[in-house]
Amino acid sequence: MQTNWKIGSLFGIPLFLDPLWFVILGLTTLNFGFAYQQWGTVAGWSAGLIMALLLFASVLLHELGHSLVAQSQGIKVNSITLFLFGGVAAIEEESKTPGQAFQVAIAGPAVSVMLFFLLSLAASVIPDSNPLSEMTADLSRINLVVALFNLIPGLPLDGGQVLKAALWKVTGDRFQAVHWAAKAGQILGYIAIALGFAIDFFTREFITGLWIVLIGWFAVRNANSYDRVTTLQETLLKLVAADSMTRNFRVVDANQTLREFADSYLLETTTPQVYFAASDGRYRGLVEINDLRTTERSEWETQTLQSIVHPLNAIPTVIESTSLAEVINKLEIEQLPQITVLSPADAVAGVIDRGDIVQALAEKLNLPIDAAEIRRIKEEGSFPPGLQLGVIAKSLDK
Repeated sequence: MQTNWKIGSLFGIPLFLDPLWFVILGLTTLNFGFAYQQWGTVAGWSAGLIMALLLFASVLLHELGHSLVAQSQGIKVNSITLFLFGGVAAIEEESKTPGQAFQVAIAGPAVSVMLFFLLSLAASVIPDSNPLSEMTADLSRINLVVALFNLIPGLPLDGGQVLKAALWKVTGDRFQAVHWAAKAGQILGYIAIALGFAIDFFTREFITGLWIVLIGWFAVRNANSYDRVTTLQETLLKLVAADSMTRNFRVVDANQTLREFADSYLLETTTPQVYFAASDGRYRGLVEINDLRTTERSEWETQTLQSIVHPLNAIPTVIESTSLAEVINKLEIEQLPQITVLSPADAVAGVIDRGDIVQALAEKLNLPIDAAEIRRIKEEGSFPPGLQLGVIAKSLDK
């Protein structure tokens, strides 16, 4: 469920605020407000609020740097969201090459460094007696800190993305590069958590220590997420339709009349079935029950299934060696409930739907998905909200 608030858009990219953003806005305002009290109460707190807003404007520009470079590579950027720990650009897919991935990763820190130099220059020409001089100098230093912090080499930080691009270039394996960069992020996150607790214990600086612990926890959680999603991407490319298809279909005689078919099969069950008609040892096509319903009952006695079947070359199909990523993309793009899987001899090998895919992944990756959930997925024809397979598969689309 979307809980973020849309505040507008830039360059066609929707901008959102996470509700927790107001927490950090308040804390940042307090921090700067106390620092500027020498200008008077009203002026000090006003300057504190302005600085907090300018800080997040800087973060927005940082994320916009990533986004515009991604867009220049033909990659869709779904949104930019400001939240408790800064900002994040939701980029739909991976760059095609390590070099392009590096360009997207470094763009954000490059914007922050550019802001540092521009603001430093502005601060140097503003008279020292003007409060804007101190505010501009502070904002310039903050942008430098943002750039350097983000260059720490571990996912989910930009430095982790740079490390991933470098490892991808060296190894030629993007997935392995992500795993290593995520591992670096996990290690750095745990170090930050330990450091935060140490600060709490030895210095009694509880707020500082807690903040470092939260940053470490955020890093570990997101590094773990990168690792899991990458494992899922690898699996979607390794598993093929034959690994998850089922033979939950019935083969019926294409030469029987519609009445014979209805009496023999449709009256015996209320559970939806998949039927393929065959004759002379060959599959003739898929039988759509709706076609039977729209045919005049008076014609049921004379028309055969052959007259209403959909030939295999006219229905959505994949071959047994098609990756699950491609199967998912076909299901999602064409909004299909299921797909027919063909053998090398162009015979029906099986059928596959979203539930079959989730079950195969659950077995392969030991995901905690029970039979009741699989049935729900089959009935509703949609992937679980917590398992965004459509989005993940699309990111793998060549």
